[in-house]
Amino acid sequence: MKRLFLMTGCVVWLLLIAGCGGGQNTQTSESSSSGSASSSASAPAAGSTSMPAVSPYDSGPRAGETPRDEKLAEQGEKLFSTKGCTACHAFGKRVTGPDLAGVSMRRTAVWMENQILHPEKMVKEDPISHELFAQYALQMPNQKVQPEEAKAIIEYFKEKDHEAKEKSEK
Repeated sequence: MKRLFLMTGCVVWLLLIAGCGGGQNTQTSESSSSGSASSSASAPAAGSTSMPAVSPYDSGPRAGETPRDEKLAEQGEKLFSTKGCTACHAFGKRVTGPDLAGVSMRRTAVWMENQILHPEKMVKEDPISHELFAQYALQMPNQKVQPEEAKAIIEYFKEKDHEAKEKSEK
């Protein structure tokens, strides 16, 4: 019984160490020297005094600020379901991964595309992705999405956010 307790404690300790980033500073020199990084890149947790994570992939206009392609969004909706994204993500509620409501207004298309195409690389190299991994304790799997499919999925996110905005304005 003591051995089981000790092993469980070690596993929890290792997960905490892995999730905290080993004390790495998540603010890049680019973000501290240029004022171009968006302050909406990632909001700190409630009650947190830490600076939000800033990503080199997340500077510039938010994806939802760019024109939508409704036909591509339809393809993206189908891909979102067939690629298994619905197992972890939803709009307006948290499943096992982050709630995607408003994601196109929080992130750039470049950031989202990289997250969809290379989640294993992003969690290691991107401060926002690393922060999400620490928060959700879940690595987004690589679903072998092709670049054109990722663009369609992003268009679907933009369409969902546009629909939600229209609904809230009524």
